[in-house]
Order: sequence, then C-alpha cells, then structure tokens
Amino acid sequence: MQRAESIEPSQRPIPLALILMAVVVVHLPLLLMKLPLKSYDANFHIFFASHYVHNWFNPWNPKWYAGFSQTTYPPLPQQWTALLSPILGLDFAYMAVQFTAILLLAVGVYRFSRLWVSPRAASFAALASVFLGSESFLVYSAGQLGTTCAAPIYLNALPFLFEWLRHGNWRSFLKASVLFTAAAAAHHATLLFGSFFFAVPILALVFLDREEGERVSTPTFVIRTVSIIVVVGCAIAIVLLPFWIALIHYPVTQTPIPHPSRANYILSPQWGLNYFIVPYGALILALPFIFLRGSSVVRLRPLLLGFWVAFLVGLGGTTPVGHLVLGRAFEVLTMERFSYWATLLALPFVGLLASELVDRYRTGAVVGLTVAAAFSCALAVAWAAYKPADAADFNVNSVAAWLNRDGHDQHRYVTLGFGNKVARLAVLTDASSVDGEWNSGRMLPELTRHGGGALTSSKYFGKQGLDALREMLQHADRYGLKWVFVRDPYYDPLLSFAGWRPVDNLEDKTITIWSKDGVPPATPVNAPQMPPHWQGLMWGIFPFGSSILAILVVLIPQKKHYDSRGEVSYTADEDLVSGRLAS
Repeated sequence: MQRAESIEPSQRPIPLALILMAVVVVHLPLLLMKLPLKSYDANFHIFFASHYVHNWFNPWNPKWYAGFSQTTYPPLPQQWTALLSPILGLDFAYMAVQFTAILLLAVGVYRFSRLWVSPRAASFAALASVFLGSESFLVYSAGQLGTTCAAPIYLNALPFLFEWLRHGNWRSFLKASVLFTAAAAAHHATLLFGSFFFAVPILALVFLDREEGERVSTPTFVIRTVSIIVVVGCAIAIVLLPFWIALIHYPVTQTPIPHPSRANYILSPQWGLNYFIVPYGALILALPFIFLRGSSVVRLRPLLLGFWVAFLVGLGGTTPVGHLVLGRAFEVLTMERFSYWATLLALPFVGLLASELVDRYRTGAVVGLTVAAAFSCALAVAWAAYKPADAADFNVNSVAAWLNRDGHDQHRYVTLGFGNKVARLAVLTDASSVDGEWNSGRMLPELTRHGGGALTSSKYFGKQGLDALREMLQHADRYGLKWVFVRDPYYDPLLSFAGWRPVDNLEDKTITIWSKDGVPPATPVNAPQMPPHWQGLMWGIFPFGSSILAILVVLIPQKKHYDSRGEVSYTADEDLVSGRLAS
C-alpha cells in the first residue's frame, strides 16, 4: 500500500481542523458539565493534584493511610491539573487536561495510522478516535487520567521511532526520546506494557516496508534500536527515579484485591457488558474485517498481532492469555486499559474500512458510519450516566467542616458508605485518614494482608474487606483513629460490638459520627517511608520538565525524505507542524 502518493480531490483526507472541531463539539460540552466527576478515579486524581497545589516539591501526603508517598504514581497529568487550578479551579483544571488529551489523541491516531494506511484512511481513523467507545469509557466512567494522557503522547512518539529506525534521522531520535519519557511521566504502565503492543509492530514494519526501494541492514537496525532503548531507559530512570526507589524498597506484595475487569465475561455477562460491549461499541462489527485484512496484507500483520494480543489480554479472565502474558501483574492491573490499547491499534483498520466503504457506497456509507460512531460514543457516555462509579449523591462539605473545627483533625478518621467521595473529602480537610483509594500507596498491615479495597466500601469485598475493617477498629489507639463517619447503617452493629459509640450526626441525620474514648492524638507512623528532600525536588522538576521539553523539541522542523520517484515521502511530524493532515 502506497503511503506517499498524489491525492485526487475526491480522495483527500479529512482536514485536521474538522477533526479537532469534532472533539470540541462532542467532548467539550460533556466536560463542561463535569460528567467525569462521577467516574471511578476522577476524584482520586484531583486529590493528588490538590496536594501538588500546596506541596509541589514534597510528595509525602499525610491524608491517606496515615501518610503515604505520591511518588508511587507518575505525576505529570496531576501536576498539570495543579498548575491550571489557580485559574480554573481543580475540577475544571482536570477537565482541561482531559480535553487536551482527547485533542492529542486525534492527532496521535492519525500519525500512527499514517504509518500503516493512506492519508485518507488515517484521517478516518483519527475522526473515529473522537467517537471511540473505550476513550469515552475511560474518561467518563473509569476516570483513568494517566492512561488517557499517556496514550496520545505515546502514539505521537511512534512515528518518530519509525523515522529513526528507518532513516537514522537524529531529530526523530531526539523527538521520540523526549516524547517516550513524557509518556512515562504520565503513566508508567502505558510504557511498560503498551510498548509490546505498539512499538514491536513498528520494529517489524521497518523490515517489511520496502516502498522506498531501500532496506535497513540488520546491524544498523540493531544499533539504532539498542541506542534508543538505552537513551529512553536512562531518561525514564532519571525522570522517575523516586518512583523506582519506592517500588524497589516497597514492592506491591499485598494480598490481591479482586476487580471485575479480571472476571470471565461469559460467566459474568454484566461485566462483559461493562468492559467489552461498552468500550468496543460498533467497533465489534469491524472485527471480521480487521482479521481478514490484517492477515491478508503482509505489512499489516504486525499491527494485527499487536491488536490480537491486547484484545485477548483485555478480555480479563475470559481467556488464560492475561494470566500467561502478565503473570502476577494480572492480579494488580485492571484490564480496561488493554481493551483501550486494543481499540487504538484497531483504528488504522477502521480507517481503511471506512475509506473503502465511502468510496463504494458514498452517502449511504457516510450515514451508516456516522450512526455507528455516534452509537459507540453515546453508549459509553450513557452507560457512565446510567451506572456511575460514584453513584452516591450527597455533599461531604459538612463532614469536612466538622473535621476542620474544634481540633477534631488532631485525630484520624475513617468513613463507611462514602464510596468515591473519600477523595473529595480528603481535598476539603487537613485531617488524616487510615483509608484511601490508591492501593499501591498503602503500607498499613491491617490493609495489605487482606484482599479488600477501600475501607469505606469494605462490605462489598466480603470477608476480606470486613476483616480489614475489624482489625483497623481494634488498632484505633495505634493510629490515633477516633472518628468514624457512617452513612450506611449496615456497619452500626460492627461498630457497637467493637466498643464505639455515636456522638454526633450530620446531613439531616443521614451521616452518624462514631467515636472511641481514650484514643490518643495521631502521630506519624510511616516516617521511614517518607522520601528525602532531594527526591521531592526531582519529583517536582523532572516529570513536569519532561513535558515542557517535549513541547519545545517537537516544534523543531523535521528533515524531509524523498522516495525513489523523487517525491516527498511521509515524515513523522510534517502534518503536526504544518497543521495539516496531508503533505
């Protein structure tokens, strides 16, 4: 398939301005409505960002788990949220970062697809990314800010990787390196696991693509590959050094916490609907085309292989592939990110299919594709509204006000029945809790030896969750735990049996405050895990600095290449810099 060709007027790609306008029309109103605030992780990211607002160079956060280090999670999207918050406020700053990520995704999908298909098909793929069900699912239901920010940066880096390996262009080497580093600063898992699905097909494409009448020798290919791996590896090691230190000193060895994305979707169809039907949407109809075209065209086979493996891993426990590929990481990671990556890998095929359908059926194809795209996006957004992760509709301001007065914040607290509101509450109060929503940050033995998630939702984890809660209540004196805010009467008998008593109530008696006599004020208990000052400086400078450097380096003009016919061939950033989707 020719990637450098003269384009007839009727075969021109969709303009970039139109695609970005589609992003504005589809997603900006939803973000302005703050729809993502009902998602599972949005308030978690806002909580992390709120810490950077006040403590940019000190990653130690005393508000959860009696103190934990935020170096356990790459900080780039949260730091950008914190930087924008003085102007927009935390909520709208979060929306602005998500909106930027969606815009970058459209550009990244085009540039990645351009390596595999024609400019017109790539532009269809970019337009399809605006309506992608998995993107809307992650933004409006899962709230995975790190994943949705890292993937676009990574996609924009891959064409530069191809340019470096294929042509030895040093500008491409530099741009690929800084973009990969920035992507890692946004989300480590995207680089660690996504590399196998995205980068390996690019390596294969360097050998398979012979359109320009030249081949890269094996020694040259190996040298270029090793050189960029070493440089990017060293850069990531330095930029995220506090993260690696925390991971080495305090590896995630806690009892695995169950997650429905790891379920067997056939035996648990409700989770199959949530983690397969909703993210894929109408893209399911394109699966036969993906396999048929991907297997019949040699240069598309690496892309098909990457998609196929990500697709199988994203099915969770439905197949044994996830266990085999990820090992113990299968019990730690959530699988919706793999489905997301699979859909991104499928988009070049979707663009190719859309281009061929429009060429053959014209208006009928346009109408059908528009309906399919709208259905995919609407299904994911409607599902997020119908089944919100944060379904509880109540205000935690009164709880925060109670904790902030009369010295109540001298003791620690825990909530029961608050769901995802625990992060919102932590933003509003300086009081410390023994609970939280970042499982990799918790070190308290009462939590790590039980396979339960947040204590506030302990009943939903069965015996493991309730055992963790009982142990924490029994050890209240150890942690200065004096207050329990209960919004679910299910927990009342357990508290009474453990020696706690109600002392106050809030929100028209819908929230009861329980207390235990004789509990001493809270004192630091995780001091050995506190990062030293130099790590705080690195954490405040290097990850954010990598994004600034990436922005500046990408603006460097790219050297053009000419094919055997003397025509300008595709270069990695000609469209990005010029603001067009076709040369």
